[in-house]
Amino acid sequence: MTETTAPAATGRSTLPGTLDDEAVESYLRRIGAKRPERPDLASLRMLHERHVLSVPFENIDFHLGTRPRLAIGADALPKIIDRNRGGGCYELNGGFREVLLALGYEAELMAARVWDFGEPGPLMGHMVLRVRAEDSPHPWLFDVGYGRGFRFPLRLDDRAPQEDPHGTFQLADAPEGDVDVLRKGRIQYRIETRPRVLDDFRPTLMWFENVPDSPFYTQFFCTLATAHGRVTIHGNTLTRDEDGERTRVELPDDEAVRDAYRTWFGFELTDLPTPPGQQAG
Repeated sequence: MTETTAPAATGRSTLPGTLDDEAVESYLRRIGAKRPERPDLASLRMLHERHVLSVPFENIDFHLGTRPRLAIGADALPKIIDRNRGGGCYELNGGFREVLLALGYEAELMAARVWDFGEPGPLMGHMVLRVRAEDSPHPWLFDVGYGRGFRFPLRLDDRAPQEDPHGTFQLADAPEGDVDVLRKGRIQYRIETRPRVLDDFRPTLMWFENVPDSPFYTQFFCTLATAHGRVTIHGNTLTRDEDGERTRVELPDDEAVRDAYRTWFGFELTDLPTPPGQQAG
C-alpha cells in the first residue's frame, strides 16, 4: 500500500458526462469551493483558481516500484476525492470536466503537445478543456493539469498578452489551425483545437503507463501552487517559492519527507517515491 485510503469512491450517475450531486459536492469540498448558483464566468474563474491551489500536479505512483494505471475522466475522482491526491492532466482535467458538465458548463476535451527541451512531446500527450460560460461570448482555455500553468482560465480567442498571477501568457496561432500557449514568451504546449472524446486519449495513456521512457517514468513531479508562490518536493528536497524568493530545504530522513507531503500536500504516504536517477533511502 502506498498511502492511507478513504472509503470507496462517491457515486456517479449512469448518464454520460454527468455526476450525481454527492460526487459534485465531494469534489467541491476537496477544492474548498461552494457550488456555483450559475455556470457563469466568475464561478468558472473561482473554480479554476481553487483547483490550482488545492490539488497537486503529481506522478508519485510511477516512482514506487510498480506500474500503476492512469485514470481518465470520471474514473480519476476516487484518487482525487477519496485519497486526497493529485495527478496528471488526464486525471485532473479529465476528472474535473465531469464536475463542470454537472454544474451546467459546456466543456470540451482538446488534445495538446507539451514542449519539453525545445521539442514537441507525444501527440495527445496533454489534455485541456475548452469551456463556455453562460454569460460570456468567448471560449475559455481551462487547464488545471499542468505544473506551471495559469491560475485563471485564458481567453482562447484572444491573441494579446494575458496577465495572470503566474505570469504573462499569450496564445498564438500555429500551423493547421493549432494554438500555441506561451508563458513569458516561451511555448508551453500546442493545442489541437478540434474537440476530442476520452477514447482518443487511451492509446497515449497506455504508452504513458507501460513504456519505460514515457515522461511519467523519466520525470518526477509533485508541485502545488500557493497564494504567493509554489511548493515542490523532489526526493528529499522541499522547495518553496514565496513572493519571488526561493528556499530549498534538504529533509533529513524519511519521516521528515512524509511529514512534508502531509503538511504541504495534505496526504499520507507509506512508501516514498524515488525520483529518476536517485538511489532509494
